[in-house]
Amino acid sequence: MIIKYISFLIGIIWSYSIIKTQSVFSKKAGIIFKIFITKVSWFTLIAACYFGYKNFSLKYTIIGIVIGILLVNIGFYFSKKLINQKFNEKQILMFKSFFEYTLIFWVIYYVLF
Repeated sequence: MIIKYISFLIGIIWSYSIIKTQSVFSKKAGIIFKIFITKVSWFTLIAACYFGYKNFSLKYTIIGIVIGILLVNIGFYFSKKLINQKFNEKQILMFKSFFEYTLIFWVIYYVLF
């Protein structure tokens, strides 16, 4: 039972963190990210909620969803704080641009081939 609940929490955290990641990207990369990755993550989040509802009580499912969302938001908050302390604005922008163009390249590559 504990292993099922932990897998439920991991599914919630995994899918919500990918959904939350979309807000970091610019518009051009955000559209590609939204079309190809976020849609699947929403389905995964819904499936995880359904899994929790079918295997646990409604109370434990809601508690798990709230815990997962809080953990992701806290993780993003501290990650943002740590990144802003370690790197200057120019380095962050350069890495973000590199990551966005790499994401666009990989999506186009997998769509075409």
